[in-house]
Amino acid sequence: MAGIIFDKDSKDRLSRVNVMNLNTGASTYNNINGVFTIDAKPGDRIVFSQVEHFADTVTIKDYIPLAIYLRRIAIQLKQVNIYDSLPDPQKRLAARKRDNSKIFSGSLGNKDMFSLTPGIGVGLSIDAIYNAFSKAGRNAAHLRETIEADYRDDVVDYRFNKGLVSRITGLKGFELTDFMAKYRPGYYFPGKCKRI
Repeated sequence: MAGIIFDKDSKDRLSRVNVMNLNTGASTYNNINGVFTIDAKPGDRIVFSQVEHFADTVTIKDYIPLAIYLRRIAIQLKQVNIYDSLPDPQKRLAARKRDNSKIFSGSLGNKDMFSLTPGIGVGLSIDAIYNAFSKAGRNAAHLRETIEADYRDDVVDYRFNKGLVSRITGLKGFELTDFMAKYRPGYYFPGKCKRI
């Protein structure tokens, strides 16, 4: 009996899978290409097991090669970096603009209705007209507005954080959170205040 063993989600071939015939006790491992061969006849039960995947049992019906799909025990997540402090609002805005560069500097970032071509004259910008009427252009404008609003909120939160407000007011816990929600300053207030 022969076949190939795959990961059920990624469809990649798996190696280092133990293949065991429960009827005869014969056991082997598949090769690096995921291919296995084991002595078996119709009616034999074959178990496929690997540390990173759930085991699967198959009853042999005929001598046609098998395609076995094993399910992962755990899902591999992308790496996440966690820092103990937030970067300042300018750095976060620069990172957001870099991550969404298409809406800030690409064709979706073009907001000027008129374009000036030296030696030729003034004309209408096709990109700006498209952005004004297309759904993609409107979505890009909405995302730009959201990023700019988040930046203004970040500036206020950076200057008037819980540590500063707690030091000044002496409040802690729920009272501090309630106070900060009720008396949160606007965006232009931090610029008018001297450094504390």
